[in-house]
Amino acid sequence: MKATLIAAPSSGAGKTTVTLGLLRALARDGHAPRSLKLGPDYIDPAFHAAATGRASLNLDPWAMDDALQRALFSGPGPLVVESAMGLFDGAGLHGAGSAADVAARFDLPVTLIVDCARAAHTVPAIVEGIEAHRGDLRFHGVVLNNVGSDRHEDLLRAAFDRAGLSLLACLRRAPGLTLPSRHLGLVQASEHADLPAVLDAMADWLGCSVRPTDLLGDAPDITAQTLRLAPPAQRIAIAKDAAFSFAYPHLLEAWHGAGATILPFSPLADEPVPEADLIILPGGYPELHTGRLSAATRFIHSLRSASEGTDIYGECGGYMVLGEALIDADGIAHGMAGLLPLVTSFEERALTLGYRSLVASHGPFAGAWRGHEFHYSKAVKEDGPPAFRATDADGEALVPMGLRAGRVSGSYAHLIAPAS
Repeated sequence: MKATLIAAPSSGAGKTTVTLGLLRALARDGHAPRSLKLGPDYIDPAFHAAATGRASLNLDPWAMDDALQRALFSGPGPLVVESAMGLFDGAGLHGAGSAADVAARFDLPVTLIVDCARAAHTVPAIVEGIEAHRGDLRFHGVVLNNVGSDRHEDLLRAAFDRAGLSLLACLRRAPGLTLPSRHLGLVQASEHADLPAVLDAMADWLGCSVRPTDLLGDAPDITAQTLRLAPPAQRIAIAKDAAFSFAYPHLLEAWHGAGATILPFSPLADEPVPEADLIILPGGYPELHTGRLSAATRFIHSLRSASEGTDIYGECGGYMVLGEALIDADGIAHGMAGLLPLVTSFEERALTLGYRSLVASHGPFAGAWRGHEFHYSKAVKEDGPPAFRATDADGEALVPMGLRAGRVSGSYAHLIAPAS
């Protein structure tokens, strides 16, 4: 199959812009590309899907077993995989599950994106070091980003010629293509009214320097496999709107494929919770919608009523909404569902980030799971039995996570896949 893994020495080199430009260009030319995003990222896959018109899924080699990874890789059409962070960056002290590990495991050709805004003759040395760091990777070529002028490009091309390195493209600096960000990453794709025009501009920008198909190499075909994960319930109601958008598509797709019914609803629209066997409030941005959520009386009353006989589970932002109150950045407390003895706050933001191995003894997700944390809020009240025992990516024990009360449970962790 035709494929490429878009990687870089570090974050900020332009991987997402190049990936979106490539996906949009391939889609416009009728190639029907598909895409994967490495690592625990909810936001980039939505941009991928907007660029191609096809669902984009996460692939996480630290959290997923080989069978699940192969199922995500299989399918028709050229494949574009976007790396996270740097090529060799992964979980824990040993960098487990890096983009390099994925490239080696599936024999993917690597297209390396290098930001050369402040260098010229030094850039080939950086590339040579990266290519020599491991002997089990296959490099397709280099794309230089943020080239400032014709003279800058001449210097770079001469340096790459002397080094005998494959240079696929020199992309000119294009500050107008930068996507806006907020504290958890890029502003969500659904919030961009002009996103189609921006994606077309990215495709045009890329096409000025390289034929999009030239960024694709050859990779072994992977036999099509069915995505299989046992659903936690038969009828699953899941909150889905601008406040609750961080649900992993591979989980929902696998549960649906195994026969579960997925019932989306919108707390922001004050929709009552559908009748279900399990209610999930995923993560997202409840802190941007505290007033509307606090005033969503039909949603909150139906959630409280459902808690008497139905399992309810919340992740990160959803966990916060299950608590008694959410304190915003101005120190104002907004009443939430009150189903867990929990108060969370954005008044003093502090980043918590990392992979987690989790074990639950109760609730719909009882058993061992792999997941991650990424949040700026903190719990200022968190009383009661925890939802999970937890360790970090290196196996070091952490304070037990989350809360459970009756049939209601949750934590700051996002579940990715059952632990193998």
